[in-house]
Amino acid sequence: MGFRPTSGSATAPSPTTTGACSLPGSALPALHSAPMSTEEQQRWDERYATGGYRPRTEPSPFVVSATARIPRGRALVLACGTGRNALYLAGAGFEVEAVDISAVAIAQAESEAERRGLEVKFRVADLDKEALPTGAYDLVTMVRYVKRDLWPRVVEALTGDGWLLTEQHLKTHREVIGPTGAFRVEPGEMLRAFSDLRIVEYWEGVETGDRDGEEAVLARLLACKGEPGW
Repeated sequence: MGFRPTSGSATAPSPTTTGACSLPGSALPALHSAPMSTEEQQRWDERYATGGYRPRTEPSPFVVSATARIPRGRALVLACGTGRNALYLAGAGFEVEAVDISAVAIAQAESEAERRGLEVKFRVADLDKEALPTGAYDLVTMVRYVKRDLWPRVVEALTGDGWLLTEQHLKTHREVIGPTGAFRVEPGEMLRAFSDLRIVEYWEGVETGDRDGEEAVLARLLACKGEPGW
């Protein structure tokens, strides 16, 4: 598509936009469960239970802006945490399935969904071993969760006109919030990884006000599997 990653600033530049896809909605098979890493699950359960990880409550601004143009359908939210993006999508009219390795996070998400009167299929799952159904989802989101060997399976899980939305921490020399090392993506990495999809939006840059006014260096990608509808 000829995209070039762009440098951002405290005020994010407008993302590159090329089009959109129409999305069919249908009843499709659910994810298949698999045994999960007990050690990893316990680690995340403890972080959520003790406050060692302070989850966000508001949806990602990118999820809000990007999905405003996407027709409603069946959505899968990977590594959903306490459900901020899953709950937003359900309230916006998507049929939402959301998974996370932490049973504590899922319990908190279910409680919040009940409080808001929203229907979301939350489930505990280990994405190291999870089998994603082929051609099942109109939208898959991965927000601040890097698992590179999952990326091909995510593409296969999209319907013929399905959408992928992903936002990840970007490798940087700046002192910013977020993870380190392999849990950050390289500049342009997602463009290369998802080059078989039609890239509708892509942005790299610095965002302020992410949490308590702190800076985050991010990469954001919105892509569709089919031809643009406009």
